[in-house]
Amino acid sequence: MPIRPLLIAPLAALLSLGGCGMVPQREAPPEPVTQQAFANRMDRLQADLADRCDATLQAQSAHREEQLGLRADVRELGYLLRNVRGELETLRGETRQEPTSRNCPVVDERLDKKTLVGRSEWIGLPEVGTYLEARIDSGAEMSSLSATEITPFERDGEDWVRFKLGLNDEDSVIESKRDEWIEAPVERRVRAAQANGDASRPVISLLLTLGPLRESVEFTLDDRTHLDSPALLGRRFLMDITIVDVARRHIYDRPEFSSPSAADADAPETQDETTAP
Repeated sequence: MPIRPLLIAPLAALLSLGGCGMVPQREAPPEPVTQQAFANRMDRLQADLADRCDATLQAQSAHREEQLGLRADVRELGYLLRNVRGELETLRGETRQEPTSRNCPVVDERLDKKTLVGRSEWIGLPEVGTYLEARIDSGAEMSSLSATEITPFERDGEDWVRFKLGLNDEDSVIESKRDEWIEAPVERRVRAAQANGDASRPVISLLLTLGPLRESVEFTLDDRTHLDSPALLGRRFLMDITIVDVARRHIYDRPEFSSPSAADADAPETQDETTAP
């Protein structure tokens, strides 16, 4: 059936109205961001980032403190374990001992053969003819004697040395030996580190007395006038023959030496009495 011309116009109008209704409407563009709004947003972002960083640092600090606390606990636990082990070993040792020996003090027989010395003692040098105060130093390997004007020379093809005792006014010594020349053969030389480089020091051997001890001791010759004692006894001398009590000093009396000047003054008078007619 042919479409009537009268219906075509209304139909076209309806179709046009329907098509217009299906076209989507556009959203309004956002308002432009002002400089103040942008600055406010950046401030909020920066504050948020700073808060997150602070929270991370606090968490790391708390974790570090927790680790330090755990390490301290581990060390304390190890200390307690060592103490417990020591007590167990002590208990085991006591159980292995006989009941009658528990109240008996344990004495090392090696100590009975050693001489007790203090941190400083009077020594005698019979070959020199004087006494000196010596510092006891188990940390030093060699013994040392204060000397000045050290002069090496040769005698019968061997190395000798001539020197004077290096003393201060406060040092106790036989006065006649204070400025007297002393000669001794050189046993060997040792190198010593100094601020301006290594130095070679002569080593001599002298007889020494200290309380009941009478030993030949090797001394390095060095100027000790800037130190408290003109002589030092090292562990080569102390080893195997002494026990050091650092709380005491001058356990033994100062050795006695007669002054040569007094003996010489008395000698002519005695001789005159015996030869007088």
